[in-house]
Amino acid sequence: MVEYRLTDMEGKFADIIWESEPIKSSELVKICKVEFNWKKSTTYTMLKRLEDKKIFQNKNSIVSALIKREDFYAQQSKLFVEENFEGSLPRFLAAFTRSKKLSHKEIDELQRLIMEHKEE
Repeated sequence: MVEYRLTDMEGKFADIIWESEPIKSSELVKICKVEFNWKKSTTYTMLKRLEDKKIFQNKNSIVSALIKREDFYAQQSKLFVEENFEGSLPRFLAAFTRSKKLSHKEIDELQRLIMEHKEE
């Protein structure tokens, strides 16, 4: 099973790759030097971690995503609901709306999503 959990720094690093891909690994090293003050070895260690998690690949010194950012966050959301709300989206929404009221626009968008994904 693919491990989709990221540390805070892995997430920041992943965002840089998603925003820049495909990117030469040497260019990624330069960006990480500026953004995080990382050495070359730190960048490659972090990249290897995310390669092991099957999120990115470094092929011929070109780094690219194996999973789109949107798909990654969809998986993160699904895991969160499964682990914290026994997989129940209604329980999640009930907990979410307990402290935040939904606008008419948000309600309309949720209704549209429900209709699009409704089982026949």
